[in-house]
Amino acid sequence: MSENIYYCSNCGGVMEFDVKTQSLKCPNCDTQVNIVNDKKKIIEHEFNKRVAKTIAVEVKQTSTMECKGCGAKVEVAPDCTATECPYCGAKYVLAEKQEAAIVPDGIVPFKVDKHKVQETFNKWINRRWLAPGKLKHLYENGKIQGVYIPYWTFDADVVCDYSAEGGKHRKVEVKKDDGKTETRTETDWYNTHGRVKEFFDDVQVRGSKNLKESLLKGIEPYDTKKQLVSYSPEYLSGYGAECYTVSLDDAHREANNIMENELRELARKDVRKHYDEVRNVRIAPDYRDETYKHILIPVYSTAFTYANKNYTVLVNGQTGKIKGSYPKSPVKIGIIVAIIAAIVALLIALNMKGENNSDNSVYGNGMETGYSIERTYDDNQYLEMSDYEYVIDEDIEIL
Repeated sequence: MSENIYYCSNCGGVMEFDVKTQSLKCPNCDTQVNIVNDKKKIIEHEFNKRVAKTIAVEVKQTSTMECKGCGAKVEVAPDCTATECPYCGAKYVLAEKQEAAIVPDGIVPFKVDKHKVQETFNKWINRRWLAPGKLKHLYENGKIQGVYIPYWTFDADVVCDYSAEGGKHRKVEVKKDDGKTETRTETDWYNTHGRVKEFFDDVQVRGSKNLKESLLKGIEPYDTKKQLVSYSPEYLSGYGAECYTVSLDDAHREANNIMENELRELARKDVRKHYDEVRNVRIAPDYRDETYKHILIPVYSTAFTYANKNYTVLVNGQTGKIKGSYPKSPVKIGIIVAIIAAIVALLIALNMKGENNSDNSVYGNGMETGYSIERTYDDNQYLEMSDYEYVIDEDIEIL
């Protein structure tokens, strides 16, 4: 296995990528070496199914390298492309592993240093009120590591035809059995169709399965339009890095799902220009000029084990955005449940008191009722679905 290690020409120390100067810097004598970068080298590759099938995830075995600094044998994970010796701290970029997979087209360098990340992390952990008291000390003992995670980005120009049902509201006066009149809302439904267009630029899909998707989504997005630079292995010196473990074909399907969700929302907005409600949206997207890139994005991570369960916190190495998982204290949760139960009981008691004081009122003072009646229009034919359809919304969100 061939390894790249960047030695200082002044003192012989191992140089690392420095966040503040965006260059290689020697931690011993502060010598700096600029990283040559050319944004014109960032290539958007044309996507087609045939190409996607040829770019699969290669099953690799764990390998071993010999450290040039101390001679130790270091085991390297199969999807690792940058590492450090655990004995002497020498930093390596594994060139052979990069050549075996697709070399990244671009990289978003780290913009936030570890000191700032530690401050962000301390604020985050202090705000976890539901966490056990000892959690802070467990995380303090953990090591924050910087690692480059593989991502795929996709572009597409999409023309999308859609069909849907648009609903128009109208108010009607209805006489009840007791002779009183109340206002109800009727919804008349019409078939409608249209077309929306959208250009998707750099739809981001993770290329690694090693970190939980919900955590990675929580620290997105990354600015890949202004801060993406052409790939150079020097950016990896001093940080970990992974090969992609999500194939191009699988990533493309995920990107299409993301695009289609947005297209449905665009169709809904288009229908709402003329209707009060929308339902049953169906889309038929036509993807044109599809391209892709393989890039690396910066992530800080730390992890710990509590009650035999693993927890991870991630920080966006470009923006400092943080997302993590942590255990919840049963005692603290019990306190919150008790408070909520007390509030609900109080509201019920007040409501019952209001009912007792009301004068022939079913709901008490200040309460209103809502009803809806749905009718469907299909090809100018009027269909009455039901005389009266009572809709009661019982969704309650407690913040």
